[in-house]
Amino acid sequence: MSGFRLLSLGERAATWVAGLKGPRRAVFAVFLGALSVLAFAPVHAWPILFLTFGALVWLLDGCQAQHESLTARLKCAGLVGFWFGFGYFFAGLYWIAEAFLVEPWRHGWLIPFVMTAMPGGMALFFAASCALATLLWLPGAGRVFALAIALGVAEYARGHVLTGLPWNLIGYGLLGTLPLMQVAALVGVYALSLLAVLLFASPAAIFAPSGSRLGGGKGTAALVSLLLLLLGLGYVWGAHRLEAAAEASTGLGVRIVQADIDQGEKWRPENSAEIFTEYLDLTKSGSLDGIKIVVWPETAVPFFLADAPDALLAIGAALPEGASLLVGSGRLVEETNAQDELSATHIYNSLLVIDHQGRVIGGYDKIHLVPFGEYLPFQDFLESLGFMQLTGVRGGFSVGEGPRLLAVPGAPPALPLICYEIIFPDEVTTAVRPGWLLNITNDAWFGSSAGPYQHFHQAQVRAVEQGLPVVRAANTGISAVIDPYGRVLAEIGLGEKGVIDVELPKAGPPTPFVQFGIVLEISVLALALAGWLACRVHLLT
Repeated sequence: MSGFRLLSLGERAATWVAGLKGPRRAVFAVFLGALSVLAFAPVHAWPILFLTFGALVWLLDGCQAQHESLTARLKCAGLVGFWFGFGYFFAGLYWIAEAFLVEPWRHGWLIPFVMTAMPGGMALFFAASCALATLLWLPGAGRVFALAIALGVAEYARGHVLTGLPWNLIGYGLLGTLPLMQVAALVGVYALSLLAVLLFASPAAIFAPSGSRLGGGKGTAALVSLLLLLLGLGYVWGAHRLEAAAEASTGLGVRIVQADIDQGEKWRPENSAEIFTEYLDLTKSGSLDGIKIVVWPETAVPFFLADAPDALLAIGAALPEGASLLVGSGRLVEETNAQDELSATHIYNSLLVIDHQGRVIGGYDKIHLVPFGEYLPFQDFLESLGFMQLTGVRGGFSVGEGPRLLAVPGAPPALPLICYEIIFPDEVTTAVRPGWLLNITNDAWFGSSAGPYQHFHQAQVRAVEQGLPVVRAANTGISAVIDPYGRVLAEIGLGEKGVIDVELPKAGPPTPFVQFGIVLEISVLALALAGWLACRVHLLT
Protein backbone atom coordinates (compact mmCIF):
# COMPACT_ATOMS: atom_id res chain seq x y z
CA MET A 1 0.00 0.00 0.00
CA SER A 2 2.86 2.36 0.84
CA GLY A 3 4.32 1.75 -2.63
CA PHE A 4 1.10 2.89 -4.29
CA ARG A 5 0.99 5.94 -2.01
CA LEU A 6 4.55 6.84 -2.97
CA LEU A 7 3.72 6.51 -6.66
CA SER A 8 0.66 8.67 -6.15
CA LEU A 9 2.63 11.36 -4.29
CA GLY A 10 5.38 11.28 -6.93
CA GLU A 11 2.89 11.63 -9.76
CA ARG A 12 1.10 14.50 -8.01
CA ALA A 13 4.40 16.31 -7.41
CA ALA A 14 5.46 15.80 -11.02
CA THR A 15 2.08 17.02 -12.26
CA TRP A 16 2.22 20.15 -10.12
CA VAL A 17 5.79 21.05 -11.18
CA ALA A 18 5.15 20.31 -14.86
CA GLY A 19 1.99 22.41 -14.76
CA LEU A 20 3.80 25.60 -13.80
CA LYS A 21 3.73 28.31 -16.44
CA GLY A 22 5.12 31.76 -17.12
CA PRO A 23 6.52 33.73 -14.14
CA ARG A 24 5.69 30.95 -11.66
CA ARG A 25 7.77 28.49 -13.67
CA ALA A 26 10.64 30.98 -13.96
CA VAL A 27 10.67 31.76 -10.22
CA PHE A 28 10.54 28.07 -9.34
CA ALA A 29 13.42 27.30 -11.72
CA VAL A 30 15.53 30.10 -10.19
CA PHE A 31 14.75 28.73 -6.73
CA LEU A 32 15.82 25.22 -7.75
CA GLY A 33 19.08 26.46 -9.23
CA ALA A 34 19.93 28.52 -6.15
CA LEU A 35 19.04 25.64 -3.82
CA SER A 36 21.44 23.38 -5.73
CA VAL A 37 24.41 25.43 -4.51
CA LEU A 38 23.95 23.97 -1.02
CA ALA A 39 25.61 20.86 -2.46
CA PHE A 40 28.95 22.70 -2.68
CA ALA A 41 31.41 24.04 -0.13
CA PRO A 42 31.11 25.01 2.63
CA VAL A 43 27.75 23.23 3.19
CA HIS A 44 28.19 20.05 1.09
CA ALA A 45 24.50 19.11 1.44
CA TRP A 46 24.74 17.07 -1.76
CA PRO A 47 21.48 15.06 -1.36
CA ILE A 48 19.64 18.32 -2.16
CA LEU A 49 20.53 17.66 -5.80
CA PHE A 50 18.09 14.74 -5.90
CA LEU A 51 15.34 17.28 -5.28
CA THR A 52 16.57 20.06 -7.58
CA PHE A 53 17.59 18.02 -10.61
CA GLY A 54 14.56 15.78 -10.19
CA ALA A 55 12.29 18.82 -10.30
CA LEU A 56 14.22 20.10 -13.34
CA VAL A 57 13.23 16.89 -15.15
CA TRP A 58 9.57 17.59 -14.34
CA LEU A 59 9.83 21.19 -15.53
CA LEU A 60 11.13 19.93 -18.85
CA ASP A 61 8.34 17.34 -18.88
CA GLY A 62 6.00 20.29 -18.65
CA CYS A 63 7.54 21.79 -21.79
CA GLN A 64 6.74 18.53 -23.59
CA ALA A 65 3.19 18.40 -22.29
CA GLN A 66 2.27 22.08 -22.81
CA HIS A 67 3.57 22.56 -26.35
CA GLU A 68 2.96 20.56 -29.50
CA SER A 69 5.49 22.19 -31.83
CA LEU A 70 9.19 21.48 -31.49
CA THR A 71 10.03 25.19 -31.71
CA ALA A 72 7.79 26.01 -28.75
CA ARG A 73 9.22 23.11 -26.75
CA LEU A 74 12.80 24.24 -27.40
CA LYS A 75 11.96 27.80 -26.39
CA CYS A 76 10.26 26.58 -23.21
CA ALA A 77 13.18 24.27 -22.33
CA GLY A 78 15.74 26.98 -23.06
CA LEU A 79 13.96 29.38 -20.70
CA VAL A 80 13.70 26.72 -17.98
CA GLY A 81 17.43 26.02 -18.32
CA PHE A 82 18.25 29.73 -18.32
CA TRP A 83 16.32 30.47 -15.13
CA PHE A 84 17.64 27.36 -13.39
CA GLY A 85 21.16 28.37 -14.41
CA PHE A 86 20.62 31.97 -13.32
CA GLY A 87 19.69 30.84 -9.82
CA TYR A 88 22.57 28.35 -9.79
CA PHE A 89 25.20 30.90 -10.74
CA PHE A 90 23.72 33.82 -8.81
CA ALA A 91 23.84 31.82 -5.57
CA GLY A 92 27.10 30.08 -6.47
CA LEU A 93 28.99 33.23 -7.49
CA TYR A 94 27.42 35.85 -5.20
CA TRP A 95 30.74 36.25 -3.44
CA ILE A 96 32.22 37.96 -6.50
CA ALA A 97 30.35 41.08 -5.37
CA GLU A 98 32.68 41.20 -2.35
CA ALA A 99 35.58 42.10 -4.63
CA PHE A 100 33.73 45.19 -5.86
CA LEU A 101 33.35 46.38 -2.27
CA VAL A 102 37.11 46.46 -1.60
CA GLU A 103 37.19 49.87 -3.28
CA PRO A 104 33.48 50.71 -3.41
CA TRP A 105 34.06 54.27 -4.61
CA ARG A 106 35.65 52.86 -7.76
CA HIS A 107 33.82 49.60 -8.44
CA GLY A 108 30.73 49.49 -6.20
CA TRP A 109 28.39 50.90 -8.85
CA LEU A 110 29.13 47.87 -11.05
CA ILE A 111 27.69 45.31 -8.60
CA PRO A 112 24.10 45.31 -9.99
CA PHE A 113 25.45 44.84 -13.51
CA VAL A 114 27.97 42.15 -12.56
CA MET A 115 25.46 40.19 -10.47
CA THR A 116 22.99 40.05 -13.34
CA ALA A 117 25.26 39.87 -16.38
CA MET A 118 27.59 37.18 -15.06
CA PRO A 119 24.95 34.68 -13.84
CA GLY A 120 22.95 35.46 -16.97
CA GLY A 121 25.89 34.79 -19.25
CA MET A 122 26.81 31.55 -17.49
CA ALA A 123 23.14 30.48 -17.51
CA LEU A 124 23.26 30.40 -21.30
CA PHE A 125 25.16 27.11 -21.03
CA PHE A 126 22.29 25.59 -19.06
CA ALA A 127 19.75 27.10 -21.47
CA ALA A 128 21.49 25.49 -24.44
CA SER A 129 21.81 22.16 -22.61
CA CYS A 130 18.11 22.00 -21.70
CA ALA A 131 17.18 22.80 -25.30
CA LEU A 132 19.51 20.03 -26.49
CA ALA A 133 18.01 17.64 -23.94
CA THR A 134 14.55 18.42 -25.32
CA LEU A 135 15.69 17.33 -28.76
CA LEU A 136 16.66 13.98 -27.23
CA TRP A 137 13.71 13.71 -24.79
CA LEU A 138 12.27 10.20 -24.42
CA PRO A 139 9.88 8.61 -21.93
CA GLY A 140 11.26 6.98 -18.81
CA ALA A 141 15.01 6.75 -18.32
CA GLY A 142 15.63 8.17 -21.79
CA ARG A 143 14.92 11.68 -20.60
CA VAL A 144 17.46 11.34 -17.78
CA PHE A 145 20.14 10.18 -20.21
CA ALA A 146 19.21 13.14 -22.46
CA LEU A 147 19.59 15.66 -19.63
CA ALA A 148 22.84 14.11 -18.36
CA ILE A 149 24.41 14.11 -21.83
CA ALA A 150 23.38 17.70 -22.51
CA LEU A 151 24.50 19.08 -19.14
CA GLY A 152 27.72 17.04 -19.22
CA VAL A 153 28.65 18.60 -22.56
CA ALA A 154 27.63 22.05 -21.28
CA GLU A 155 29.82 21.73 -18.18
CA TYR A 156 32.82 20.83 -20.33
CA ALA A 157 32.05 23.75 -22.63
CA ARG A 158 31.86 26.33 -19.85
CA GLY A 159 35.26 25.15 -18.66
CA HIS A 160 36.76 26.05 -22.06
CA VAL A 161 34.71 28.63 -23.98
CA LEU A 162 36.02 32.24 -23.76
CA THR A 163 38.89 31.17 -21.46
CA GLY A 164 36.42 29.11 -19.38
CA LEU A 165 35.08 29.23 -15.83
CA PRO A 166 34.59 25.68 -14.49
CA TRP A 167 33.56 26.92 -11.04
CA ASN A 168 31.15 24.69 -9.09
CA LEU A 169 30.92 22.07 -11.81
CA ILE A 170 28.00 19.79 -11.00
CA GLY A 171 30.42 16.92 -10.38
CA TYR A 172 31.82 18.69 -7.31
CA GLY A 173 28.47 18.05 -5.65
CA LEU A 174 29.41 14.37 -5.46
CA LEU A 175 32.82 15.03 -3.93
CA GLY A 176 32.06 16.61 -0.57
CA THR A 177 33.37 13.66 1.46
CA LEU A 178 36.88 12.24 1.26
CA PRO A 179 35.78 8.68 0.34
CA LEU A 180 33.63 9.87 -2.57
CA MET A 181 36.32 12.39 -3.55
CA GLN A 182 38.55 9.44 -4.47
CA VAL A 183 36.31 8.72 -7.47
CA ALA A 184 37.80 11.84 -9.10
CA ALA A 185 41.04 9.87 -9.49
CA LEU A 186 39.22 7.55 -11.89
CA VAL A 187 37.47 9.84 -14.36
CA GLY A 188 37.87 13.49 -13.30
CA VAL A 189 35.26 16.07 -12.43
CA TYR A 190 34.00 16.76 -15.98
CA ALA A 191 32.92 13.14 -16.46
CA LEU A 192 31.58 13.09 -12.91
CA SER A 193 29.34 16.04 -13.79
CA LEU A 194 27.56 13.91 -16.36
CA LEU A 195 27.33 10.98 -13.96
CA ALA A 196 26.07 13.25 -11.18
CA VAL A 197 23.17 14.51 -13.29
CA LEU A 198 22.33 10.93 -14.23
CA LEU A 199 22.33 9.92 -10.57
CA PHE A 200 20.47 12.88 -9.12
CA ALA A 201 17.80 13.16 -11.83
CA SER A 202 17.00 9.46 -12.19
CA PRO A 203 14.75 8.89 -9.13
CA ALA A 204 12.34 11.61 -10.28
CA ALA A 205 12.17 10.02 -13.74
CA ILE A 206 10.25 7.10 -12.23
CA PHE A 207 7.34 9.53 -11.94
CA ALA A 208 5.76 11.68 -14.62
CA PRO A 209 2.97 14.25 -14.92
CA SER A 210 -0.49 12.70 -15.05
CA GLY A 211 -1.45 11.74 -18.59
CA SER A 212 1.96 12.51 -20.11
CA ARG A 213 3.08 8.91 -20.76
CA LEU A 214 6.61 9.88 -19.75
CA GLY A 215 6.79 7.69 -16.64
CA GLY A 216 9.72 5.40 -16.14
CA GLY A 217 8.37 2.06 -14.98
CA LYS A 218 10.61 -0.89 -14.12
CA GLY A 219 13.46 0.10 -16.44
CA THR A 220 13.94 3.46 -14.76
CA ALA A 221 13.65 1.92 -11.31
CA ALA A 222 16.38 -0.55 -12.30
CA LEU A 223 18.59 2.34 -13.46
CA VAL A 224 18.05 4.14 -10.15
CA SER A 225 18.95 1.00 -8.22
CA LEU A 226 22.10 0.51 -10.30
CA LEU A 227 23.22 4.12 -9.86
CA LEU A 228 22.62 4.09 -6.11
CA LEU A 229 24.54 0.80 -5.89
CA LEU A 230 27.44 2.38 -7.81
CA LEU A 231 27.33 5.37 -5.46
CA GLY A 232 27.61 3.06 -2.47
CA LEU A 233 30.39 1.04 -4.08
CA GLY A 234 32.23 4.26 -4.90
CA TYR A 235 32.07 5.30 -1.26
CA VAL A 236 33.29 1.91 -0.04
CA TRP A 237 36.11 1.84 -2.60
CA GLY A 238 37.13 5.39 -1.68
CA ALA A 239 37.18 4.57 2.03
CA HIS A 240 39.33 1.49 1.33
CA ARG A 241 41.68 3.56 -0.87
CA LEU A 242 42.16 6.04 1.96
CA GLU A 243 42.81 3.31 4.52
CA ALA A 244 45.40 1.67 2.26
CA ALA A 245 47.20 4.93 1.48
CA ALA A 246 50.08 5.57 3.83
CA GLU A 247 51.21 9.16 4.44
CA ALA A 248 54.56 9.21 2.65
CA SER A 249 56.88 12.19 3.06
CA THR A 250 59.78 13.56 1.05
CA GLY A 251 61.40 14.74 4.28
CA LEU A 252 61.49 18.34 2.99
CA GLY A 253 60.21 20.85 5.51
CA VAL A 254 57.73 23.42 4.16
CA ARG A 255 56.62 26.56 5.99
CA ILE A 256 53.50 28.36 4.73
CA VAL A 257 53.01 31.95 5.84
CA GLN A 258 49.55 33.51 6.06
CA ALA A 259 49.67 37.14 7.13
CA ASP A 260 45.93 37.89 6.89
CA ILE A 261 46.37 41.29 5.25
CA ASP A 262 43.16 43.24 4.66
CA GLN A 263 42.71 43.79 0.92
CA GLY A 264 41.45 47.32 1.45
CA GLU A 265 44.67 48.26 3.28
CA LYS A 266 47.16 46.28 1.24
CA TRP A 267 47.88 48.73 -1.57
CA ARG A 268 48.15 51.88 0.53
CA PRO A 269 51.78 53.06 0.06
CA GLU A 270 52.16 53.89 3.74
CA ASN A 271 51.47 50.23 4.66
CA SER A 272 54.09 48.73 2.36
CA ALA A 273 56.96 48.45 4.85
CA GLU A 274 54.71 47.17 7.64
CA ILE A 275 53.28 44.41 5.43
CA PHE A 276 56.73 43.28 4.32
CA THR A 277 57.95 43.26 7.93
CA GLU A 278 54.93 41.20 8.96
CA TYR A 279 55.82 38.50 6.42
CA LEU A 280 59.47 38.51 7.51
CA ASP A 281 58.55 38.22 11.19
CA LEU A 282 56.20 35.31 10.53
CA THR A 283 58.84 33.63 8.37
CA LYS A 284 61.39 33.84 11.19
CA SER A 285 58.98 32.91 13.99
CA GLY A 286 59.69 29.72 15.94
CA SER A 287 62.26 27.16 14.91
CA LEU A 288 63.32 26.94 11.26
CA ASP A 289 65.10 23.62 11.71
CA GLY A 290 64.50 21.40 8.71
CA ILE A 291 62.63 24.08 6.73
CA LYS A 292 63.78 24.05 3.10
CA ILE A 293 60.85 25.80 1.43
CA VAL A 294 58.96 28.88 2.62
CA VAL A 295 55.82 29.91 0.75
CA TRP A 296 54.16 33.33 0.71
CA PRO A 297 50.84 33.89 -1.12
CA GLU A 298 49.95 35.59 -4.40
CA THR A 299 51.14 39.25 -4.64
CA ALA A 300 52.20 38.96 -1.01
CA VAL A 301 53.82 42.39 -0.85
CA PRO A 302 52.55 45.58 -2.54
CA PHE A 303 55.66 46.31 -4.60
CA PHE A 304 57.78 44.70 -7.31
CA LEU A 305 59.90 42.41 -5.18
CA ALA A 306 62.42 41.54 -7.91
CA ASP A 307 63.24 45.25 -8.24
CA ALA A 308 63.73 45.84 -4.50
CA PRO A 309 67.32 44.81 -3.61
CA ASP A 310 67.03 45.74 0.07
CA ALA A 311 63.92 43.58 0.42
CA LEU A 312 65.67 40.68 -1.33
CA LEU A 313 68.62 40.92 1.03
CA ALA A 314 66.27 40.96 4.02
CA ILE A 315 64.56 37.82 2.70
CA GLY A 316 67.92 36.12 2.23
CA ALA A 317 68.86 36.95 5.81
CA ALA A 318 65.58 35.49 7.11
CA LEU A 319 65.96 32.16 5.31
CA PRO A 320 67.96 29.24 6.69
CA GLU A 321 71.00 28.04 4.76
CA GLY A 322 69.87 26.16 1.64
CA ALA A 323 66.22 27.24 1.94
CA SER A 324 64.18 28.98 -0.75
CA LEU A 325 61.24 31.37 -0.65
CA LEU A 326 58.42 30.87 -3.15
CA VAL A 327 56.49 34.13 -3.28
CA GLY A 328 53.84 35.77 -5.41
CA SER A 329 54.76 39.21 -6.71
CA GLY A 330 54.01 41.55 -9.54
CA ARG A 331 56.87 41.63 -12.06
CA LEU A 332 57.71 44.64 -14.22
CA VAL A 333 59.38 44.16 -17.60
CA GLU A 334 60.35 47.19 -19.69
CA GLU A 335 61.22 46.81 -23.37
CA THR A 336 63.43 49.23 -25.26
CA ASN A 337 63.90 49.88 -28.97
CA ALA A 338 67.10 50.14 -30.98
CA GLN A 339 67.63 53.69 -29.70
CA ASP A 340 67.45 52.40 -26.11
CA GLU A 341 64.12 54.18 -25.62
CA LEU A 342 61.28 52.68 -23.63
CA SER A 343 58.91 51.07 -26.13
CA ALA A 344 56.64 48.85 -24.02
CA THR A 345 55.90 47.97 -20.41
CA HIS A 346 54.56 44.63 -19.23
CA ILE A 347 53.39 43.67 -15.76
CA TYR A 348 53.06 39.99 -14.88
CA ASN A 349 51.38 38.25 -11.98
CA SER A 350 54.35 36.11 -11.06
CA LEU A 351 55.76 33.58 -8.66
CA LEU A 352 59.44 34.07 -7.76
CA VAL A 353 61.98 31.64 -6.35
CA ILE A 354 64.40 33.45 -4.02
CA ASP A 355 67.37 31.69 -2.42
CA HIS A 356 68.99 32.23 0.99
CA GLN A 357 71.34 34.81 -0.52
CA GLY A 358 68.46 36.98 -1.67
CA ARG A 359 68.80 36.12 -5.36
CA VAL A 360 65.87 35.53 -7.69
CA ILE A 361 66.80 32.16 -9.19
CA GLY A 362 63.59 31.21 -10.94
CA GLY A 363 59.99 32.15 -11.57
CA TYR A 364 56.71 31.66 -13.33
CA ASP A 365 54.38 34.20 -14.93
CA LYS A 366 50.67 33.49 -14.70
CA ILE A 367 49.24 32.14 -17.94
CA HIS A 368 45.49 32.02 -17.31
CA LEU A 369 44.43 35.52 -16.27
CA VAL A 370 41.09 36.40 -14.68
CA PRO A 371 38.84 38.39 -17.06
CA PHE A 372 37.78 41.74 -15.55
CA GLY A 373 39.97 41.00 -12.55
CA GLU A 374 43.45 41.06 -14.13
CA TYR A 375 42.62 42.28 -17.61
CA LEU A 376 39.73 43.65 -19.63
CA PRO A 377 38.57 42.17 -22.92
CA PHE A 378 39.17 44.94 -25.48
CA GLN A 379 41.48 46.50 -22.90
CA ASP A 380 42.32 49.79 -24.66
CA PHE A 381 38.75 50.50 -25.73
CA LEU A 382 37.21 49.86 -22.31
CA GLU A 383 39.94 51.83 -20.55
CA SER A 384 39.20 54.76 -22.87
CA LEU A 385 35.62 54.63 -21.55
CA GLY A 386 36.84 54.81 -17.97
CA PHE A 387 36.60 51.12 -17.05
CA MET A 388 39.35 49.46 -15.03
CA GLN A 389 39.86 45.84 -13.97
CA LEU A 390 39.70 45.13 -10.25
CA THR A 391 43.47 45.06 -9.78
CA GLY A 392 43.70 48.64 -11.08
CA VAL A 393 46.76 47.91 -13.23
CA ARG A 394 46.73 50.25 -16.21
CA GLY A 395 46.84 48.14 -19.37
CA GLY A 396 46.10 44.97 -17.42
CA PHE A 397 48.47 42.13 -16.61
CA SER A 398 50.35 40.44 -19.44
CA VAL A 399 50.01 36.74 -20.16
CA GLY A 400 53.01 34.62 -19.22
CA GLU A 401 54.63 32.09 -21.52
CA GLY A 402 55.90 29.52 -19.03
CA PRO A 403 57.76 27.30 -18.46
CA ARG A 404 55.10 25.57 -16.41
CA LEU A 405 57.41 23.41 -14.28
CA LEU A 406 59.24 25.27 -11.55
CA ALA A 407 62.68 24.18 -10.38
CA VAL A 408 63.01 24.46 -6.60
CA PRO A 409 66.47 23.71 -5.14
CA GLY A 410 66.57 20.36 -3.37
CA ALA A 411 62.91 19.58 -4.10
CA PRO A 412 60.96 17.73 -6.80
CA PRO A 413 59.82 20.02 -9.65
CA ALA A 414 56.63 21.91 -8.83
CA LEU A 415 53.73 22.85 -11.04
CA PRO A 416 52.86 26.46 -10.11
CA LEU A 417 49.20 27.49 -10.27
CA ILE A 418 48.40 31.07 -9.37
CA CYS A 419 44.95 31.75 -7.93
CA TYR A 420 42.14 30.22 -9.98
CA GLU A 421 44.46 28.38 -12.38
CA ILE A 422 44.00 25.39 -10.08
CA ILE A 423 40.28 25.08 -10.92
CA PHE A 424 41.06 24.03 -14.52
CA PRO A 425 41.57 20.24 -14.63
CA ASP A 426 43.09 20.35 -18.11
CA GLU A 427 45.76 22.86 -17.07
CA VAL A 428 47.25 20.60 -14.42
CA THR A 429 49.04 18.58 -17.08
CA THR A 430 52.62 18.75 -18.31
CA ALA A 431 54.85 16.59 -20.49
CA VAL A 432 56.96 15.80 -17.41
CA ARG A 433 55.02 14.83 -14.30
CA PRO A 434 55.68 17.26 -11.41
CA GLY A 435 56.30 16.14 -7.85
CA TRP A 436 53.74 18.53 -6.36
CA LEU A 437 51.29 21.33 -7.11
CA LEU A 438 51.99 24.81 -5.75
CA ASN A 439 48.93 27.04 -5.47
CA ILE A 440 49.34 30.61 -4.30
CA THR A 441 46.26 32.80 -4.12
CA ASN A 442 44.76 35.96 -2.67
CA ASP A 443 41.19 35.17 -1.65
CA ALA A 444 41.11 38.28 0.53
CA TRP A 445 39.12 39.87 -2.30
CA PHE A 446 36.15 37.73 -1.27
CA GLY A 447 36.07 38.20 2.51
CA SER A 448 34.50 35.46 4.59
CA SER A 449 32.06 34.39 1.87
CA ALA A 450 31.64 30.90 0.40
CA GLY A 451 34.13 31.70 -2.39
CA PRO A 452 37.35 30.82 -0.54
CA TYR A 453 35.84 27.54 0.71
CA GLN A 454 34.75 26.55 -2.80
CA HIS A 455 38.19 27.47 -4.15
CA PHE A 456 39.88 25.33 -1.51
CA HIS A 457 37.61 22.35 -2.17
CA GLN A 458 38.48 22.45 -5.85
CA ALA A 459 42.19 22.45 -4.94
CA GLN A 460 41.54 19.29 -2.90
CA VAL A 461 39.90 17.63 -5.89
CA ARG A 462 42.89 18.54 -8.12
CA ALA A 463 45.16 16.71 -5.66
CA VAL A 464 43.03 13.56 -5.92
CA GLU A 465 42.65 13.76 -9.72
CA GLN A 466 46.38 14.11 -10.23
CA GLY A 467 47.62 11.97 -7.35
CA LEU A 468 49.84 14.89 -6.33
CA PRO A 469 50.21 16.85 -3.10
CA VAL A 470 49.14 20.49 -3.07
CA VAL A 471 50.95 23.19 -1.14
CA ARG A 472 48.62 26.18 -0.90
CA ALA A 473 49.36 29.64 0.46
CA ALA A 474 46.55 32.20 0.66
CA ASN A 475 46.67 35.75 1.94
CA THR A 476 43.76 35.34 4.37
CA GLY A 477 43.06 31.62 4.03
CA ILE A 478 42.64 28.85 3.45
CA SER A 479 46.34 27.89 3.45
CA ALA A 480 47.13 24.19 3.69
CA VAL A 481 49.15 21.17 2.67
CA ILE A 482 47.01 18.51 1.00
CA ASP A 483 48.26 15.00 0.32
CA PRO A 484 47.66 13.11 -2.99
CA TYR A 485 44.43 11.67 -1.58
CA GLY A 486 42.86 15.00 -0.66
CA ARG A 487 43.64 14.72 3.05
CA VAL A 488 44.47 18.04 4.69
CA LEU A 489 47.67 17.53 6.69
CA ALA A 490 47.69 21.03 8.16
CA GLU A 491 45.85 24.27 7.51
CA ILE A 492 45.37 27.88 8.54
CA GLY A 493 41.71 28.84 8.50
CA LEU A 494 40.04 31.71 6.75
CA GLY A 495 40.78 35.05 8.39
CA GLU A 496 43.58 33.71 10.59
CA LYS A 497 47.22 34.75 10.84
CA GLY A 498 50.05 32.30 11.34
CA VAL A 499 52.40 29.71 9.90
CA ILE A 500 52.28 25.96 9.45
CA ASP A 501 55.29 23.67 9.14
CA VAL A 502 54.74 20.38 7.31
CA GLU A 503 56.94 17.92 5.47
CA LEU A 504 56.19 17.89 1.74
CA PRO A 505 54.27 14.67 0.93
CA LYS A 506 55.50 12.33 -1.78
CA ALA A 507 53.60 12.17 -5.05
CA GLY A 508 51.23 9.26 -5.43
CA PRO A 509 51.20 6.97 -8.47
CA PRO A 510 49.68 8.45 -11.65
CA THR A 511 45.91 8.09 -11.44
CA PRO A 512 43.73 6.65 -14.22
CA PHE A 513 42.61 10.21 -14.92
CA VAL A 514 46.23 11.30 -15.44
CA GLN A 515 46.96 8.34 -17.69
CA PHE A 516 43.79 8.26 -19.77
CA GLY A 517 42.05 11.62 -19.05
CA ILE A 518 40.23 12.56 -22.24
CA VAL A 519 39.73 8.91 -23.23
CA LEU A 520 37.85 8.25 -19.98
CA GLU A 521 35.77 11.41 -20.40
CA ILE A 522 34.78 10.39 -23.92
CA SER A 523 34.05 6.86 -22.71
CA VAL A 524 31.63 8.13 -20.05
CA LEU A 525 29.88 10.26 -22.67
CA ALA A 526 29.75 7.25 -25.03
CA LEU A 527 28.20 5.06 -22.31
CA ALA A 528 25.53 7.69 -21.67
CA LEU A 529 24.81 7.88 -25.40
CA ALA A 530 24.57 4.08 -25.50
CA GLY A 531 22.08 4.22 -22.63
CA TRP A 532 19.99 6.77 -24.52
CA LEU A 533 20.12 4.68 -27.69
CA ALA A 534 19.01 1.59 -25.75
CA CYS A 535 16.01 3.55 -24.48
CA ARG A 536 15.29 4.73 -28.02
CA VAL A 537 15.45 1.20 -29.45
CA HIS A 538 13.23 -0.11 -26.64
CA LEU A 539 10.68 2.60 -27.43
CA LEU A 540 10.58 1.61 -31.10
CA THR A 541 10.18 -2.13 -30.48
